[in-house]
Amino acid sequence: MKADIGVIGMAVMGQNLALNIESRGYAVAVYNRTAEKTRELAEGEGKGRKLLPAFSLEQFVASLASPRKVFLMVQAGKAVDELIGQLEPLLARGDILIDGGNSFFQDTIRRSKAAEAKGLLFIGTGVSGGEEGALRGPSMMPGGHRAAYDATGKIFRDIAAKVGDDPCCAYIGTDGAGHYVKMVHNGIEYGDMELISEAYFIMKNMLGMSHDEMHEEFARWNRGDLESYLIEITAEILAKKDGQTGEPLVEAILDRAGQKGTGKWTSQSALDLGVAAPTIAEAVFARCVSAIKSERVEAAKLLAGPGTVFTGDRKEFVEAIRDALYASKICSYAQGFSLLRAAAAEYKWDLRYGEIASIWRGGCIIRARFLGRIKEAYDRDPGLANLILDPYFRGAATVAQLKWRRVVATATELGVPIPAFSSALSWFDSYRSARLPANMIQAQRDYFGAHTYERVDRPGSFHTEWTKI
Repeated sequence: MKADIGVIGMAVMGQNLALNIESRGYAVAVYNRTAEKTRELAEGEGKGRKLLPAFSLEQFVASLASPRKVFLMVQAGKAVDELIGQLEPLLARGDILIDGGNSFFQDTIRRSKAAEAKGLLFIGTGVSGGEEGALRGPSMMPGGHRAAYDATGKIFRDIAAKVGDDPCCAYIGTDGAGHYVKMVHNGIEYGDMELISEAYFIMKNMLGMSHDEMHEEFARWNRGDLESYLIEITAEILAKKDGQTGEPLVEAILDRAGQKGTGKWTSQSALDLGVAAPTIAEAVFARCVSAIKSERVEAAKLLAGPGTVFTGDRKEFVEAIRDALYASKICSYAQGFSLLRAAAAEYKWDLRYGEIASIWRGGCIIRARFLGRIKEAYDRDPGLANLILDPYFRGAATVAQLKWRRVVATATELGVPIPAFSSALSWFDSYRSARLPANMIQAQRDYFGAHTYERVDRPGSFHTEWTKI
């Protein structure tokens, strides 16, 4: 028996993906650099299933039906290049390499060109949903040679999460498009997580709410417009008690957040393309500040702030937090989709924004009811300049803004850090301003560097000798 597809990399994600593919009726070859991992799967969870264990790359490649489809689930970076280098001499023209890791999109563009020059086809495939998603159905974002997707797309669609009958998978575009869209997904995920964490922090530190009360609020929010995987798990986290102390487990967790780099890449790409994505960037910076825990502990002894006691109507303010969270979320997604729009123009990708929102509705970490609204927005106007201009989102932000401003102002007044909430509001105010203070910046640039400026009353480029009377 020849395998329909092979998976290299038997860490949890690779194992679960292989089991998922096999469960859909496919024969799957499996290989890991450390043979023991392959053996454990074959003799454990994979026993009696259509898994073909291989203990060398030669054996692995030989076990695949042509054209060979090789799914790489190894650590992004150097390991991918090394593995491709080892595979290339064993593969034939028309064979397909699929990189399912969190690779940087520019690496995927480079690898795609190099593979095609050697007669191979390459697909950089974003896979979102974590370990559970890999096993039961992730959101999949394949980008690369169209012929390669045509040969593998049925497998991808079969293993992807489903919303109704629709698979959370679609061909994204050429070369690095799939990994770029996955990168922006992760940047948006950073923003979502930071915004939710700030809402929790305000409830806890300003309103003095108990964890049971916060659990109830997040669970209630999850039954409305904010319904999402991240809101759902936040409610569950707040309800969880430490098995030893009986106290809320979340408070025993060190406030130092990790990151793997995709949020940073999103922010860097936004800077490269000249797209304002401050809420995503602030979410990354918030993790950077969290990382200097010992420094913050010392600073807390030296830097005084105002008291954090809230004296207003607590129930009313909780509703304001909900509105602020929703409006900030709209702005964060608007920034992310603006980045996708700019990248499509820069890299010549034909990105379909409604379809991207649709495949994020299931399987992935940011899955949410809200994404259906985004799909509807782009269905109404595929050329929409910015998501915030869609009638639904424009109306939602406008209705929420008074409460949103109150939350930002009150938290700032009481010294509670809310970088994502406040950056989202500042972005909204900047975007809705017909005139910004950039005229002063241009005057300053011309003053010290003769960089010239444009005028509002006539065309051309102008320079002023500012020190002359």
